[in-house]
Amino acid sequence: MTRHEFETVSSRDVHVGRIVALRVDEVAMPGGGTARREVVEHLGAVAVAAVDGDGMVTLIHQYRHPLGKRIWELPAGLLDSASEEPVEAARRELMEEVGLAASEWATLVDVAASPGFTDEVVRVFLARGLSEVEREQMGDEEADLEARRFPLDEAVGMALAGEIVNGAAVAGLLAAQAVLAGRAQPRPADAPFADRPTRFAARGD
Repeated sequence: MTRHEFETVSSRDVHVGRIVALRVDEVAMPGGGTARREVVEHLGAVAVAAVDGDGMVTLIHQYRHPLGKRIWELPAGLLDSASEEPVEAARRELMEEVGLAASEWATLVDVAASPGFTDEVVRVFLARGLSEVEREQMGDEEADLEARRFPLDEAVGMALAGEIVNGAAVAGLLAAQAVLAGRAQPRPADAPFADRPTRFAARGD
């Protein structure tokens, strides 16, 4: 069976901002016509499930304007450039947001945030061997963050109860629980990131 190739026939930019762009593609469909697809381009991001020796995971309570409220998340942030290594971005975000460093890093999961309309993919890391470091606040949002430690099993329960809804946080907590219980193996911290977004970052090259 020959599979249809969803070729992009044409593309136009609607908006190009600081961290996202919106383009509209005309895509060839199996029936012979085309369909319009709106695509939000994103830099990509990282998130960190930082679990200490007592099995406590650090979460942050952060205001998210599209939802109009503060929600519980893992420490996370954008990849700054096309050349930045994801694990280095994760080290930076862990230090800036919650004042932690880690001696052990592994890749848990890669999460396509909402593949129906955006190319954003978040790589979630497991960080162990934690130590406190001086936190560098980078702006008003970081200054407003509340950081709190939870037992990992309690955090997973919060996700299952709908109290944690951030996709990368839900996936990362479940993956961390599976790995630390010995039910799964993580990937190396420098594992290939095949689905890392590239199109928006290339606009700045």
